[in-house]
Amino acid sequence: MYDFLLTAEEKAVRDEAKRFVREEVSSAFLRQMDRDEVVYPREFVERLAAHNLRGIRFPEKWGGRGLNWVADVAATEEIGCLGMALGCAFVMPSIVGEALDKFGTDEQKEKYLKPYLEGKLVAAEALTEPRGGSDFFGATTQAVLQGDHFVVNGQKRFVVGAEGADFFLVYCRTNFEPDAHKYGRISLLLIERGPGVKTEYLYDLLGCRGGGTGRLVFRNVKVPRENLVGELHGGALCFNQMMIPERLTSAAGCLGVWGALDLAVRYSNRRKAFGRPIRRFQAVNFMVADSITQLDAARALTYMAARAVDENAPNVRRVVSEAKRFATEAAWDVVNNAMQIMGGIGYTKVYPIERALRDTRLALIWTGTTEIMNLLIQHEYYDEVMSREYDRRKLEKDAMTPDESERCFTDEDMWRVHAEEPAEAAGG
Repeated sequence: MYDFLLTAEEKAVRDEAKRFVREEVSSAFLRQMDRDEVVYPREFVERLAAHNLRGIRFPEKWGGRGLNWVADVAATEEIGCLGMALGCAFVMPSIVGEALDKFGTDEQKEKYLKPYLEGKLVAAEALTEPRGGSDFFGATTQAVLQGDHFVVNGQKRFVVGAEGADFFLVYCRTNFEPDAHKYGRISLLLIERGPGVKTEYLYDLLGCRGGGTGRLVFRNVKVPRENLVGELHGGALCFNQMMIPERLTSAAGCLGVWGALDLAVRYSNRRKAFGRPIRRFQAVNFMVADSITQLDAARALTYMAARAVDENAPNVRRVVSEAKRFATEAAWDVVNNAMQIMGGIGYTKVYPIERALRDTRLALIWTGTTEIMNLLIQHEYYDEVMSREYDRRKLEKDAMTPDESERCFTDEDMWRVHAEEPAEAAGG
């Protein structure tokens, strides 16, 4: 983001991330990851910790830096140019750490959060199920409470870090009453890798390789009751909070396509056709103009969302969902334009544009698809409009020939229609 929109502290952490990307991550390592020669980038995690770049916004007491969301987003944008797998390894502490910081006990923070932020442990979030997808509250992984422990059975898929993580943040069904409300069915557990926890399958992904993404299976896993995060059957509250870092980090990471655009711009300045650099052709420079405009708009929305979270604004869920939707779609357009500008060479492995394209496609799916974002955005906006006292100009009165008999709905009708709308589907 532009310097004049950041505080000195926010600029400093961004510059630290910039130096880290430039000096600490080799091209050879990125190529190894893309060839799936790296199962999980633990070395990368340890280097981040050594540079104090994990847990940027968590309390210093637990190993964080006590900074804000804007600083976190500024660092994530720089890390984002390294691709989805390393980007995910960078932001996962922000996601798993959110649950521990907001809902965990001091004992849980001491045992899990602190060593996690220090790079001594690796964690993963286990959310999606084979038969669930966006139907998050239909989770079938069961955790049956038996005295002082739970017994967990079930499976989760698309777990980034399924191979490599030391412990998992797992949503399980704990309330088995047939008439239990969907928001009162699930709980959140910390499950350590050990007996009964098995990575049964590693996905052969189009992109985002080297992150150990796979399917986890739990067979009669005994989990101490003290590993319950938040209240029993209170997983919905945790989930609602977790969607903020899930989606905001997705948006911030996608701003890293500045790397693909920079590469294409530099290429267009030296590649010649018909005796002149291709940047001189309108078809090329219009794609550049479209791309940087979209990228700047995505930056503005993402940083606004970060500031909204920092200020605890009332419309946070909507704005964060807008940022996730817009930034991921903008990134997809930008990386496609970058490949188009570079032509055939962009489709080869001579340049990393093809890897950026493969990585970016995932962003439109994970942490809630674009369609789920649309569902949530409109629902939240209807709630905002219909629940607030109308203190703005009523444009209906500005009609050229107003006729009250032609008005389809009175204000009372609108309230009734809104109240009868179905509840939103859960994203995830």
